[in-house]
Amino acid sequence: MNKVRQPKDTAPAAEDVKKENSRVKTDNVARNFINVINVFSYFDRRTVVKLMPFLFFLTGLAMLYIANSYYAEHTVRDIDKTEKELKELRSEFITGKSELMYRSKLSEVATVIQPINIKESTSAPKKILLRKSTKSAE
Repeated sequence: MNKVRQPKDTAPAAEDVKKENSRVKTDNVARNFINVINVFSYFDRRTVVKLMPFLFFLTGLAMLYIANSYYAEHTVRDIDKTEKELKELRSEFITGKSELMYRSKLSEVATVIQPINIKESTSAPKKILLRKSTKSAE
C-alpha cells in the first residue's frame, strides 16, 4: 500500500520563532545581569548563581527596611496631626471653661435675669433641721 508523503516544512513556525527569541532574550538579560554583578571579573558564573539566594534575601531585607521607614514616617505624621488637634481641643476647652466661669458669676447672672423680673435674694438662706422622732419598735 502506497502512502503519499507530505513534504515537511523546512522553515520553523512563527510561534516557535517567537518562543525561541523570547528565550534568547531572557538568557541575554540573565547574562547581562550576571556580567553587571561580575564587574571586576572576581566571580565566575557558578559563584554568582550560587550567591543568588543570598542576594535575593538582601534585596528582600532592603525592601522591608524601606517599607518600615515609610511606615515610621506615616506614624510620625499621624502623631503630629493628633498633637495639633489635641492642642486645638485643649485651647477650645479652656476657652469654654473660662466663658462658663464668667457667665456663672453672681453679677452676670443678675444682669441676665433682670429683664424677666427675677431679683437676687437679699436674705441669707435658712437651714432646715429635721428632728429625730423616737418611735418605739414594734
